Amino acid sequence: MVVGVGGLGSPAAEFLARSGIGKLGIIDYDKVSLSNLHRQSLYETLHVGKSKVLVIKKILNRINPNTKVQTYNFRLNNINFKKIIKKYDYIVDGSDNFKTKFLLNDFCLKYKKFLVSGAISKFDGHIFSFDFKNKKLPCLRCFFQEAEPSDDQFNCETEGILGTVAGIVGTIQANEILKKILSIGKSLNGYILILNLLDLNFR
Repeated sequence: MVVGVGGLGSPAAEFLARSGIGKLGIIDYDKVSLSNLHRQSLYETLHVGKSKVLVIKKILNRINPNTKVQTYNFRLNNINFKKIIKKYDYIVDGSDNFKTKFLLNDFCLKYKKFLVSGAISKFDGHIFSFDFKNKKLPCLRCFFQEAEPSDDQFNCETEGILGTVAGIVGTIQANEILKKILSIGKSLNGYILILNLLDLNFR
């Protein structure tokens, strides 16, 4: 499942569909706006004003007709997410606010789901990966025990964002999901990958 099909979620959803994922849920209540287009890779000017999930579903169906795309056109909350999370094993967090990120963290922890969370601002990206079947590893709240970060810190509308940063971080999120499904490679599980694409620093 991809939560938020904006700058992070749209490339993640695209590569998951291209890779042959059989069932893909997408959640977003927003409509495409002109300011989205430089960083949200699947949308075009003709989509402005239209529902993101409905546009994405049509695009993904053309990319891979064998991927069953289920859309959820609403704002995520405790009640509606509880009803749908049990249907999915892997969650891509492409949301742009920490209220939603912590909600996803808490539900994935409770139901032992695999979560890959991303955040972007300006030239920077953060990717967090959590396999909650492993009780020894930290969760998102563990990294922010002292104080929750401000949403303004990762707000593309107010802080600005280089469009390619969103595509790179979203693609890495999809990559983490695919590695987990295929049981290959080294995982970010329990760690934060921090990228600065202005100076090409990765840590």
